Parts: sequence; C-alpha cells; structure tokens
Amino acid sequence: MEERFGIPASEFDDTLFFRHRQSWWLLKKGSSAAVPGTLKVSMVGLKAFQKVGAYIKPTTRLIQLLGPRATRSIVNLSGSELRTLVNEGAVDSPCCRVEEGYVILCLENYALGLGLRIRGRLLSQIPRRDLPFYRSD
Repeated sequence: MEERFGIPASEFDDTLFFRHRQSWWLLKKGSSAAVPGTLKVSMVGLKAFQKVGAYIKPTTRLIQLLGPRATRSIVNLSGSELRTLVNEGAVDSPCCRVEEGYVILCLENYALGLGLRIRGRLLSQIPRRDLPFYRSD
C-alpha cells in the first residue's frame, strides 16, 4: 500500500491481519468479542486484500476507507468519464502520468475503488453493486 499508493504503513499499526484461503482480513487491535469456545471462526473484521493471480489486490472497501490518504497512483475522473468507464468496462487511459497497474479511481476526490491501468487502457475493478449512483440507461 505504501509503495503503490503512498499510504503509510503506519495506517496498519493498530491492525491485526487474518488470512483465510486467498483473502486477508483486518481487525482493529483491542477489538474483542466473546466467542464461544466451541465455534470455529473463519472470518473476522474487514476483508482487505485478495490474491488475484500473482498479485495481492486491495478490496473496494479498503480503498474507500484508506484512499483519501493515498498520494500516488490516483486517477481523478469526471462524472462522464466514470459513466463511460462503468458502462464500457474500459476506456483509453485519461491519465498518462500514472504507471501501469492498480490505481485508485476517484470522483470529485472521493475514492470509489480500484481501476487497472494496462497498455494505455483503464479498466474498472469496481463492482457495479458498489456504485450506489450507477444506473444503466
């Protein structure tokens, strides 16, 4: 997160990481919940990362939470650019100064989630269900 997005590692100082299969979950240190000893816990906290091929991809929720602290790999979109991206799934990359790979997609400085910049194109990685303002026309 620090290397790609400029989000300081210190953001995770008060966080516990739990791995379950191909995902990592975060729980704030000091959080406690009484769990009966006979139950097996398989998930806890916020799903934060998921293994996708050889890469570790942050989740939409994590990017929405920590995106405002990012200092790089950010693509600010206008409303019409976002609508085109969501409807078409990919557009010619509006920002050529951001290196290829995952980028934080923002609308009016609000972190919406991730995009993937590859070969001069920008692909949406945001599930449509996570865009409350999305309407298919």
